[in-house]
Amino acid sequence: MSDPDLLSLPRISSLLLSPDGQRLVASVARPAPDGKKMHTAIWALDPSGEGPPRRLTRSAPGETVGAFLRDGSLLFTSARPDPDRPQEEEADEESGRLWLLPAGGGEARVLIGPSGGVDGVRAARHADVVVFSAAVFPGTTSLAGDRDRHKARTKAGVEALLFEGYPIRRWDHYLGPRERHLFRAALPPGEERITEPVDLTPDAGQALLETGYDVTPDGATIVTAWSVTTELTRLHERLVAIDATSRERRFLSPDDGHWYSEPACSPDGRWVVATRQGPGSPERVGDQTLWLVDLRSGEGRDLTPDVDLWPHAPAWTHDSEAILFTADRQGAAAVLRVELTKGQVTVLADEGAFTDLAPTPDAKRAFAILSSYAAPPQVVRLEASAQAGAEARGQQPMPIGSFPELAAFELPGTVERLTARASDGVEVPSWLVLPREASSEAPVPLVVWVHGGPLASWNSWHWRWNPHLLAAAGYAVLLPDPALSTGYGIDYIQRGWGRWGQEPYTDVMAAVDAALERPDLDADRTALMGGSFGGYMANWVAGQTDRF
Repeated sequence: MSDPDLLSLPRISSLLLSPDGQRLVASVARPAPDGKKMHTAIWALDPSGEGPPRRLTRSAPGETVGAFLRDGSLLFTSARPDPDRPQEEEADEESGRLWLLPAGGGEARVLIGPSGGVDGVRAARHADVVVFSAAVFPGTTSLAGDRDRHKARTKAGVEALLFEGYPIRRWDHYLGPRERHLFRAALPPGEERITEPVDLTPDAGQALLETGYDVTPDGATIVTAWSVTTELTRLHERLVAIDATSRERRFLSPDDGHWYSEPACSPDGRWVVATRQGPGSPERVGDQTLWLVDLRSGEGRDLTPDVDLWPHAPAWTHDSEAILFTADRQGAAAVLRVELTKGQVTVLADEGAFTDLAPTPDAKRAFAILSSYAAPPQVVRLEASAQAGAEARGQQPMPIGSFPELAAFELPGTVERLTARASDGVEVPSWLVLPREASSEAPVPLVVWVHGGPLASWNSWHWRWNPHLLAAAGYAVLLPDPALSTGYGIDYIQRGWGRWGQEPYTDVMAAVDAALERPDLDADRTALMGGSFGGYMANWVAGQTDRF
């Protein structure tokens, strides 16, 4: 396998199921014709698994899956030109617009095109209400006012950014001069455009930076995570409910230093669930759980107090009786189910890494994206009912709509699970990716990859940190999960908390020592690398030993 082989594979993300369960769509990225970047399009997959994938959108800027309206129409975002606007106005706009693709087919049309772009959208389950997030200049009272300010800035040739607070940059882009707000609009049946959007958060500042949000089925309440900040840092996140009519805000979580994220409103409109991360301290890592809140009373409770894993991405079953979620678990990202009333937790599937859970209307199954170090991401269907119980845990999810490139893809090596013993007796797990030519007669060099985070786990296919590229070049790759890794319980994380150069380092070395006992690995040719915390560890290792 080479770089071109890896780049040619379709990259599936953002899986979404329509409310009636009849339409299943996902974003699929492929290289652009010039080979310089990835282009994303929306594809439809047959929920029955019988038909092949079918492309729905096509443009040079690409499209991103948004949300389904209650009539089955699909909302998506794209920076492609609006055919109904003059070309000179199009050249003045910056980024993504909100589009609608009718359920019955036909051409997509633009619903709204803010100058700062739409970066996300939610739709009410039982009402013609759309909630979207967009970037606007501070102090503007409408999208029209924001557009006027943008035009004036462009006409004056202003490109400078003035920062008077923190943060100023995230990964590869600056965060100014705009700030993220939430807008609500209606889309009456038969209308071409949405009503004039109402800014629900005119004073948001940096409170909505990278936060998740959702809308109740009747469209009357928007629930969002809300960052509590100072001029220098983000302190924590609270849950906020916003009345769609009055724009009045009320907190659904206490000001207790916890981080409340990934809110999801129940289909019956009574509840909201979110992940709740403890604040932690230099001495103790904060734990994470699922937090359930009654939208009327604001009372909350821990849904998973006895689950020694960290829940993510909660998704409601359509009967509002249970929540599906994912959690790192023993080198996988498992799917679990928790019952709302009894609190019973069931592991539904734990082979591979699952994301983008999409429960079906009958509450018996769910669609998801599944990957592992043995296979790139694909869409699957799995059993997800309470009756499935322990029988579902070892299930083999059914692939849905495989792409030809994925079906024909072959790994250049093999994948194994290894276990080492640390000096304190704790087991240290790893994945080993081994070239097919490795043997005791011809041992291969070893590259050790330390993951970033540091609160993370090696458990899923990765387009950036892909060990198979090295395996194709004749290297074995060891992917250890040392202390601080998720999926092995809070005590495993705590072993390395605040001890960055101790147990994380000695665990890595224990994993290397155990792996090099194999006759098919060459102990005299080893390397160690990593990014983020893995980069820190690479520097630390270089100062502790010369074995690499």
